[in-house]
Amino acid sequence: MKPTTHFRANARVKGMTLTELLVVLAILGVLLLLAMPVLTPLFSMTHAMEAKNNLKYLAELEELHYLSHARYTDEFEELAFVQPKLVSEPDGTAHYQIEIVKLSKTDFLARATAITDFDRDDVFNIWEIDKRGIPREVVKD
Repeated sequence: MKPTTHFRANARVKGMTLTELLVVLAILGVLLLLAMPVLTPLFSMTHAMEAKNNLKYLAELEELHYLSHARYTDEFEELAFVQPKLVSEPDGTAHYQIEIVKLSKTDFLARATAITDFDRDDVFNIWEIDKRGIPREVVKD
């Protein structure tokens, strides 16, 4: 008994034409353009979490340093804080440059400045934190 096959040698497989495929891609592109204004603030919020987390960590390190040395410092090496590689560098993922902008024996102010304009309006997001450890948004993007 000969096994039966369901395929014929010259059978044509139904598929999409190039025109149908281009129409589907065009529809997907329009839907993506419609969704972008809704999704852009979500992207900004996730990047803002990066800034807040780095600033909170830096503030905790500053407090530990203050307890040990009775002063704050602006030296990241003293704090053992490593600025994550920025997206402008090879293999970088961070969108915020972290720096200490004000320093005294009893207080400090650290700032996270975005190097990426998330919504392309020429305004760059800035977050700050002081010894109280509460990050606040100074410039909204």
